[in-house]
Amino acid sequence: MSGSIPFYQKHHRHYDRSYRSTEAESKMRHYQSSSRYSAGTSLSTASRGLKVSSHLGLEENRLSPLPKRSKPSYLALDKENQIIGYVVPIFRGSQEFATGLSDTEEARVRDTAAYMARRDLFTSGLEMERSEVISRKEAMRESAERISLNKRIHEHEEHFKRMNEDSLMHAPEFVIKPRSHTVWEKQCVRLHCTVSGWPDPRVIWYKNNVAIDPLANPGKFKLESRYNVHSLEINKCDFDDTAQYRVSAMNSQGEQSAIASVVVKRFKGEIDETLPVPRLGPVSEYGITFQIHIVDTFGVSFGREGETMSLGCTVIIYPALHRYQPEVQWYRDDVLLSPSKWTHMHWSGDRATLTLTHLNKEDEGLYTLRVATKSGYETYSAYVFVKDADAEVEGAPGAPLDVRCLDANKDYIIVTWKQPAVEGGNAILGYFVDRCEVGTTHWVQCNDTPVKFARFPVTGLVEGRSYIFRVRAVNKTGISHPSRVSEPVAAMDPADRARMRGTSAPWTGQIIVTEEEPAEGVVPGRPRELQVTEATKNYVVLSWKPPGEKGLEGVMYYVEKCVSGTDTWQRVNTEIPVKSPRFALFDLAEGKSYLFRVRCCNSAGVGEPSEPTEAITVGDKLDIPSAPGKVVPTRNTDTSVVVSWEASKDVKDLVGYYIECSIVGSDVWEPCNNKPVRATRFICHGLITGEQYVFRVRAVNAAGLSQFSPVSEPVEVKAAIASPAPPYGITVLECVRDAMVLSWKQPTFIGGADITGYFVDYREVVDGVPGKWHEANVKAVSERAYRVSELRENRKYQFQVRAANMAGVGIPSMPSNTFLCEEWTIAVPGPPHDLQVLEVRSDSLVLLWKPPVYQGRDPVNGFYVDIKEGDAPEEAWRGVNTKAAEKTYLKVKDLKEGQTYVLRVRAQNKAGVGKISDVTEPVVALTKPGTKEIVVEVDDNGVISLNFECSNLTPDSKFMWSKDYEEFTDSSRLTIETKGNKSKTVFNSPGEEDIGVYSCLVTHTDGASSSYTLSEEELKRLLEVSHDHKFPIIPLKSDLAVELQEKGRVRFWLQAAQMSANGKVDYVFNDNVLSQGDKYKMNFDKNTGVIEMFMESLTPQDEGTYTFQLNDGKATNQSSLVLIGDVFKQLQKESEFQRKEWFRKQGPHFIEGLSWEVTPDCCVILKCKVGNIKKETSALWHKDGHQIKADEHLGFTEGVLKLEIAQISRKDAGVYEVVLKDERGKDTSTLNLTDQGFKELMNEVFSFIANSSTPLKITSTDEGIRLYTFVSTYNDLLQVTWHYKDSAISFSDRIKSGVVGEQLWLQITEPTEKDMGKYAIEFYDGKGGLRRTVELSGQAFDDAFAEFQRLKAAATAERNRARVAGGLPDVVTIQEGKALNLTCNISGNPVPEVTWLKNDREITSDEHCILKFESGKFASFTITGVNTSDSGKYSILVKNKFGTESGDFTLEITEGTPDLGVTSYWTDAEGNVVFNPNTPEDKMKTSVTGMKTPKRKESVARDPAKKMEDKKEGSSSRRLETGKMSDDAPAETKSSKSDRPMDAKEILLEKSSSAETEAKTA
Repeated sequence: MSGSIPFYQKHHRHYDRSYRSTEAESKMRHYQSSSRYSAGTSLSTASRGLKVSSHLGLEENRLSPLPKRSKPSYLALDKENQIIGYVVPIFRGSQEFATGLSDTEEARVRDTAAYMARRDLFTSGLEMERSEVISRKEAMRESAERISLNKRIHEHEEHFKRMNEDSLMHAPEFVIKPRSHTVWEKQCVRLHCTVSGWPDPRVIWYKNNVAIDPLANPGKFKLESRYNVHSLEINKCDFDDTAQYRVSAMNSQGEQSAIASVVVKRFKGEIDETLPVPRLGPVSEYGITFQIHIVDTFGVSFGREGETMSLGCTVIIYPALHRYQPEVQWYRDDVLLSPSKWTHMHWSGDRATLTLTHLNKEDEGLYTLRVATKSGYETYSAYVFVKDADAEVEGAPGAPLDVRCLDANKDYIIVTWKQPAVEGGNAILGYFVDRCEVGTTHWVQCNDTPVKFARFPVTGLVEGRSYIFRVRAVNKTGISHPSRVSEPVAAMDPADRARMRGTSAPWTGQIIVTEEEPAEGVVPGRPRELQVTEATKNYVVLSWKPPGEKGLEGVMYYVEKCVSGTDTWQRVNTEIPVKSPRFALFDLAEGKSYLFRVRCCNSAGVGEPSEPTEAITVGDKLDIPSAPGKVVPTRNTDTSVVVSWEASKDVKDLVGYYIECSIVGSDVWEPCNNKPVRATRFICHGLITGEQYVFRVRAVNAAGLSQFSPVSEPVEVKAAIASPAPPYGITVLECVRDAMVLSWKQPTFIGGADITGYFVDYREVVDGVPGKWHEANVKAVSERAYRVSELRENRKYQFQVRAANMAGVGIPSMPSNTFLCEEWTIAVPGPPHDLQVLEVRSDSLVLLWKPPVYQGRDPVNGFYVDIKEGDAPEEAWRGVNTKAAEKTYLKVKDLKEGQTYVLRVRAQNKAGVGKISDVTEPVVALTKPGTKEIVVEVDDNGVISLNFECSNLTPDSKFMWSKDYEEFTDSSRLTIETKGNKSKTVFNSPGEEDIGVYSCLVTHTDGASSSYTLSEEELKRLLEVSHDHKFPIIPLKSDLAVELQEKGRVRFWLQAAQMSANGKVDYVFNDNVLSQGDKYKMNFDKNTGVIEMFMESLTPQDEGTYTFQLNDGKATNQSSLVLIGDVFKQLQKESEFQRKEWFRKQGPHFIEGLSWEVTPDCCVILKCKVGNIKKETSALWHKDGHQIKADEHLGFTEGVLKLEIAQISRKDAGVYEVVLKDERGKDTSTLNLTDQGFKELMNEVFSFIANSSTPLKITSTDEGIRLYTFVSTYNDLLQVTWHYKDSAISFSDRIKSGVVGEQLWLQITEPTEKDMGKYAIEFYDGKGGLRRTVELSGQAFDDAFAEFQRLKAAATAERNRARVAGGLPDVVTIQEGKALNLTCNISGNPVPEVTWLKNDREITSDEHCILKFESGKFASFTITGVNTSDSGKYSILVKNKFGTESGDFTLEITEGTPDLGVTSYWTDAEGNVVFNPNTPEDKMKTSVTGMKTPKRKESVARDPAKKMEDKKEGSSSRRLETGKMSDDAPAETKSSKSDRPMDAKEILLEKSSSAETEAKTA
């Protein structure tokens, strides 16, 4: 709750920062620091011996022993009027209670006055802001000083309380009593009171005399006690909260009670009842009122031990201030959480997050986020469940929880825990307690045997050291995971622990020195009220009160025990007495009875013993709880059930209850909670919607777990029914003089049950003041439109609507806008209403509406639908349909997936378009997961049905079928059947009357709907399918067909799509049923549906009609095949052929017959593929009956035989045949390559040649221009045509064509400009041919012609230059005394000059050396008798104007007998040595060892290219050796290029051959 703070709370002495709640703490912090309040009051405080005076003169506390003072004082005095400090006022009252100001306050008032003056004089925003900042800083500084002083005064107060406890003790007293309240239903109320008393009283709240337990109703009641201010908050009051509430305060001095009543009423006002907390008035910070909204919340969460879980909510605070920090707190089971290693809290400015770093079952509970500002607070709560971690051993129990340490002493520490809900496969045998010294990681097991009691004293501790503890459960299967460790605790006596934490008195500013007088020691008295507080079979705990007479020094205690029935007392703590009035005894014999007593001691001696206790039998005094009573489950939500039960009777120290659930029939029980709950009501979450569950409960205390309660009745998990939320969107559809037609929208929450009707209220509004509500209808209306009558014309009215279901009538809607009741006279229609969006998909939706009530002057004749994106401005509305829709529904298409849209509708009549309807709620174009569409089906009986399935069906969902989005009017035509999550509509007798749009809507879902359009074409198709199903035909994958198999076998077959095992087939031929036999073989494979009939061969009697008749239940079919006439004859012929082929293939045979292939090299290959070959098989090749090749000993079973024809010509034409034979038989393959066959082959060769041709090129010769192309291979049969300007060329002496090797050329002799143009060569290949072209014109012709002129001139010079046509030998060897004659041919025009040289010196003719040049052609060199002086190098040099050339030879002289004859030589034009005809042949015995063209000197007029050609040819050299001139002395000619000797006859033959060549060339 929020609001201004009452005066009596502001000035009460018990009021503090933590008054009432953390909400009030936040308010007080802002209240004290606010600059809006002036400082003019002080608070008078006196408590337990501390007196604080007030300068206001207010009434002082009645406990103060000092009289009132007349003037203010700031001194704090004790009982003896000793000044012990000073105080300052803590709170400032309102201005009406201010009676004085301090210096600082007066200065601030003056500053404030000056500020007001400046604000009136100046309007500068900067100056005003600076003044406000200064004022705030001063207020904050003074607030901090007051808080510091308040803390110091509180410390003083607590100190004197401890110093004077006895004098301050008094019974409780209600300073402020709780007040009675009357509130509206679903609002919150808070009762609070202020109680004084010492010791601090214990406060208990009662409802109708029954104590209130907040944990029994989580979130319903909230109790708070802070600084003697106690409050009870009741959340969301209902009728059951109307009661008398009593608060009781008690302490050791007495008890007081106060009573307040709470009355809850049904609200009928105007304010929004949904607010969780009423706002009694905003408390603003600098004039700001904050609004808090908690969104994006966390739901009921489930975790497992060891995991990390984060809970978060987004908090929206309006207005949003930069760096404003609200108060954010987290609670678990109404206990404030603080940051620790287990819980981390974070606030990011707009989101609060709580992270549980390592889940344990202690973390299970109701988590609440509380966000508070000065204006109020908001809370949000959800439950967190923590399951046990998976056990290390299957069947081991769950881990214990909530380990705590009690009674920590130097000798022992009592460890307690809670038993786990999961026992595993067997009952828990006990528990092991482990300890670990703080600062180490070494765990020590404290008990050797498991203890069943959930409480164990741990001994053997080192005094002064701190320990942590954990517990493990054990059963027959194994040991559980350890529990979460306890908080650290030190092993020391409580008195020592208090001494270490002791509080020293504050400094008062004065030192008092006293002299201590000696006092005589006093023996302490008897301890009082000795009792046994706890007794188990393992230990007993005693407690007592100190003696009344104990002297000035402290006392210690000795404990004694005595076995019952004896008088022997034995001191238990013999060595060191205990200091604290509490002691635990161990090592007692189980089953024996003991008495105990205690003695006090000090330095003066040991006192008398206390009164002994009653006899105590050692054993567990705490019994296991009894089983809880009847368990009643109640529906809550789709996934939760509220379980309540009767509490266990006569149970002591109840820890709580564990609840288990089981699906009916499964016999598997699962825990609903893993942390005990003390209430007798619990909400079990995480259940499966629609399942039937049963529940059972058992109680738990330290002694163990009780037996299970009786199992509850089964309950189905489904949402409970509640009253619906209020409708909204009230609009006027029509208005007349005394009535209005209203419409509204369905509530967003219908309460889990269908809405049964609506109630309308109205009230008149006069001058803006609303009157009293009146009921418009007594009986609920089912439609969302209603005519309110009996209104008065020209009066204004407001309306509200309430929805009702089977749970009751909901709260009314917000009052509508104010409407004027006057008759509409407009010509256009009113607004359509009741817009509904169905069948939402990613790209489309269907919009439904109802026509306007007010139609205008003329009837409505159409509707227009508008659409826009949800966040788009008003200008973004666009029309969906350009033509008015006649019906009240429209499918909107072409939507963008994920985009949000809103829609509206307008009606039109002849007068125009009317008013706009209300806008629909935003709808997202998205196909939801699991969305189904209506499916049309036709069953085996031909029944047509529409089927719809819904995956997210709820128990209350219903399938609503409609036609054209209207309820069925003729139910006789349709039958609706619904089973589970499927529904179907069956057409009883489909016809044209059934054409339309059929839709199905599933209620109580998130809009599951679909539609199906039954058009005329679709109806026709469905009727055909229905007829096929009524009169079924066995479907065939293939009709009856015939095929030939190996060996000419005939197969008749067909394949049925599907047939059952009972299917039958009849085989019919010419109306006669065939049966299985030698001639007919039948086969029916029911798995594949293939039906076959085989015949080995066909005879003329088999001509006719074959039919296969199928029968499968009531389904039939047949297929026929007619085999008569030419069809039968062709099949019979083919069968015989196949039969012969089979026999042929039993021996060597041709797989592929003889054929030809042309390679890229234009080589023709004849080939055939053969099979079934053995080594003995031979292959014989024949041409025109003559064997040309034989292949024997073939090394393969299957392969290819080849015959290659390298250069095919016409002589290769003929008939080729290959014969395969061996002992198994023979096979023949023939290929006819004559006439057309040879022509086709050659055309393929020509095609390869043509495709290998190079582009046509241009070159020049000395005769003219030549066009040429190269082919890979040339064939004499190739047909080539040259074209000039696309016309065939007629050849002449000037234009010729020819072939040189692989070159095809066209020679143009003495070209002219008339020869310019496009030339082409066309290859003929029997098809389209191939043409290569070149353009001989322009620059190409000019370049070629210039080159021709140059080559022509060079050729003329080369042809006429001087040259030695016949060569000379390189070396001539002759005997001394012999005669030598050498002759060579000389050519040239003009006739060249001849010069002879010896050793590069010119020689002339004389008698010894005769030189002749005859007829201009023959040059001779003759030595009449050679001698040694003639040896040397000789050269002939010829020259004319076109060039010069030389020839050389070397003459070697040998000694020998001279011959009588003369040897003479001459050479022909080729340079060959020839004997002189004058020499007798019988004397020509000279052998020539080699010949060589004589060397020549280069002519200056020769073409360089020609020179290189001559160099490549080389000049032959010849070495001649002449022997003695006798029959036995031959002359030899040696060559450097050849070693084979050549005789004279061969030389003459060579000469003759050369002559013939020259003649041919000429």
